[in-house]
Amino acid sequence: MSVTAPAGFEAAGVAAGLKSTGKPDVAVVVNRGPYKTAAAVFTSNRAKANPIMWSERVVMDGRVEAVVLNSGGANCFTGAFGFQTSHFTAEKAAELLDVSSGDVVVCSTGLIGVGDEVFRQKVLQGTERAIAQLSDDGGEDAACAIMTTDTVPKTAVRDRDGWTIGGMAKGAGMLAPGLATMLVVVTTDAVLTAEQADTALRRATRVSFDRLDSDGAMSTNDQVTLLASGASGVSPDLDVFADTLTELCLDLATQLMGDAEGASHNIRIEVSGAETEDDAVTVARSVARNNLFKTAIFGNDPNWGRVLAAIGTTDAVFDPYNVDVTMNGVRVCTQGGPDRPREDVDLTPRDTHVLVELFSGDSSATVMTNDLTHAYVHENSAYSS
Repeated sequence: MSVTAPAGFEAAGVAAGLKSTGKPDVAVVVNRGPYKTAAAVFTSNRAKANPIMWSERVVMDGRVEAVVLNSGGANCFTGAFGFQTSHFTAEKAAELLDVSSGDVVVCSTGLIGVGDEVFRQKVLQGTERAIAQLSDDGGEDAACAIMTTDTVPKTAVRDRDGWTIGGMAKGAGMLAPGLATMLVVVTTDAVLTAEQADTALRRATRVSFDRLDSDGAMSTNDQVTLLASGASGVSPDLDVFADTLTELCLDLATQLMGDAEGASHNIRIEVSGAETEDDAVTVARSVARNNLFKTAIFGNDPNWGRVLAAIGTTDAVFDPYNVDVTMNGVRVCTQGGPDRPREDVDLTPRDTHVLVELFSGDSSATVMTNDLTHAYVHENSAYSS
């Protein structure tokens, strides 16, 4: 059911010809209310796509009626024409739904620099077709329509006492923080204010999507949108809601990691004993972005020296000669020196856990990444073709 699992939502996904494969490429999610509460977080990349610049304005008042998403073209660095395309898309949806265009969020994903008149007309036609097919069980079709290099749709649902959260996500490459390259729509039938929705969403994304770092390449189109219809009539405990939203976002982030382009290992880098949480994140991210470490994992080589070399480039507080490194339950390094033999470590399973203990404090953090493979290089070298 995805985004249509909570009450008050309809969705659809259709093929508009943006993809050469003929697969679905335009999705629409509509909040039928009674409340139209919304919050969103966007890429921190200064190079922002036109849909981001449009949507940032839309969510400022905490009200969103609908989200229109397209794959098959990022509509980024396409000039004033591209911004008009996002505007026209919102106007088309608004006209058909009898709402204000200022309450319609627009999202795009695909190749940067694509955005001519043919692209615009296909997006507009796809928007019209999707709205004509809206249904309260259209969430799965919408999730399929936003895929690009994804091999499977990513969806998640959480049911609680009297209210529900549903979500869909796309992303398989350029997964880096703030946000990872992704389009995510999360819906709930809980009753929330705009401030409550914003607080809960930022709390959830901080420890989920912002901790996903596949290749260090930050996208221009990233957006996570939370819509609250209030159709359940239930005002949840805010901590319970935020915890549930975090759980759902972690689920979606894990699915994104598992579908990362060409990956053969899903890697969780856990840092404990840091002086601050920021230090823990910095250290974990230094390992996640180290190509020597990532290629070693691809080769099933527990090369812990590459871990120490990576964390030594950070400004985090710790003694590099008093660090332990454990890989898949085997401590291979202690106090900056060898511990158990590398041969004791089995890195053949897809799920890989690396624990770095800093002995500098009580803070911890986990960053999710994947290995660097031949398939990743091939897929991204041939992407535009």
